[in-house]
Amino acid sequence: MDRMFRVLGFWTGIFAVMFYIGHMDEVALLFFAQTVFFIILGYLKLTERMYLYIFGAYLTIFFAGFTYYTTFFMVPGAGH
Repeated sequence: MDRMFRVLGFWTGIFAVMFYIGHMDEVALLFFAQTVFFIILGYLKLTERMYLYIFGAYLTIFFAGFTYYTTFFMVPGAGH
């Protein structure tokens, strides 16, 4: 399970670089922070149950933040 967090760190790092190249600096910083978080977690050697609890908490925070963002910050009809 710890290798999976290192894989997540790798992919968030790839996304962070792509966002940075695309001049999306705020999102790139967010993804660099997630990269560091996942890489550190990958080397902690926790139990599988603890890894699942941490991942569940991460998903809960992500979905709450994403729902808040899409509800209050995305302007309806902005593409028209």
